[in-house]
Amino acid sequence: MKKFILSMLLVFGLVSLAFSANNKLWEQSTLNQIIKRGELRVGLESGYKPFEMTAKNGDIIGFDVDLAKVMAKAMGVKLKIVNTAWDGIIPALITDKFDIIMSGMTITQKRNLQVNFADPYIIVGQTILIHKKDANKIKSYKDLNNSKYVIVSKLGTTGYFSVKKYMPKAKINAFETEADAFQDFINGKADAFVYDLPLCAYYYSQYQDKVAFLDKPFTYEPLGWAIKKGDPDFINWLNNFLRQIKGDGTYEKIYNKWFKSTSWHKQVQ
Repeated sequence: MKKFILSMLLVFGLVSLAFSANNKLWEQSTLNQIIKRGELRVGLESGYKPFEMTAKNGDIIGFDVDLAKVMAKAMGVKLKIVNTAWDGIIPALITDKFDIIMSGMTITQKRNLQVNFADPYIIVGQTILIHKKDANKIKSYKDLNNSKYVIVSKLGTTGYFSVKKYMPKAKINAFETEADAFQDFINGKADAFVYDLPLCAYYYSQYQDKVAFLDKPFTYEPLGWAIKKGDPDFINWLNNFLRQIKGDGTYEKIYNKWFKSTSWHKQVQ
């Protein structure tokens, strides 16, 4: 009988410890902190059309912003957008400047060493804009792998690293923003602009008379929401949230607004 009682006490003790540990994990979870604060803080860098950009009236709008609004509503909290320079966006997350990065971030092994990613919410790849006069001689990224060509992209992005990897013979000029890189290209100072398909598609829609679009992606790039490491509760919630909005039509509605319509162009021109 004593052995039975001791065994039951041990079981109850282990259950109590497990319960206490789970409560502690929940208290530490970013998701719990968001709910207690009553505010979801989203880090992004405005300028990546159509994911996040600054409208003429000063508001930050875009695909990621609309998803963030739905996310905050599902949590029952307010939304706060924190516009952050790309080269400091991961350190800002780690030092608790915001709760999550929703900024068209490609999931890479290197980034995954610093942050955790939820399941991919969209798949994109690198594409190329060239000058129309070069359309007959440049058919793919392979043709640009030549020392006579100058290629532009944004510093520190997968576009920049893709050029270095797949077109190492070409000269690459990197810029602080996508807009500056594209401006250099459209002004004739570069032969090609390399970036994610959605942004290239946007620029092509604006400059079809001047540029040709090599729209078949030459890389595979899943984009994901990034959070601090060691937070399974938040990752679980985000993955279930993503499945829900993709299943009930919410995601499709937002996607069509930003990727299949051009009505938003007038807000940023």
